[in-house]
Amino acid sequence: MHQSIKFLLVTIFAAFSLVGCNNGLSMQRYFVEHQEANNFLAQDVPITMLNIDESKLTAEQRDAYKSIKRLNFLGYKIDSTNVNAFHSELDKVKTILKDKKYNELIDFSYQGSKIAVKYVGDDYEADEFIIFGSSKDMGFGVVRILGDDMSPEKIMTLGQLFENSNVDTSQFENMMTFFK
Repeated sequence: MHQSIKFLLVTIFAAFSLVGCNNGLSMQRYFVEHQEANNFLAQDVPITMLNIDESKLTAEQRDAYKSIKRLNFLGYKIDSTNVNAFHSELDKVKTILKDKKYNELIDFSYQGSKIAVKYVGDDYEADEFIIFGSSKDMGFGVVRILGDDMSPEKIMTLGQLFENSNVDTSQFENMMTFFK
């Protein structure tokens, strides 16, 4: 009888362990596994690196700006020697983003590049935003936007802020020259 109870407990523990383990690839896991891989560039960017003058922001813009804590960038550069690897990695990212937990905010094409903005959460609060861009000539890049009390509305407000401001891009030289 003692052996049966022991067997039952081990079986229950094993079942919970297997159910608790998610072998599916998440964007966070993809970033971690590829941050030092060949042809990839990874960079963490604290939001303070943007050098935004908060005194010139409206209350709505300030709230949106303060909701973001950091940006994670992961880029893959394509060249003539890694075309098959590029397509394989691109398919992995697209598969991750097809997960129903990623809600689509916007999807468009611009000068031969495809760009998608997705988020994890609901219409009122998001845990994470993903900006994914790909080009068959340059490669692809993924930006994870992480913070507290973010929302799609706040991200759109912040996007307008960045369009109309002179952000110091010298902090992003690696990302900007990576695809050249």
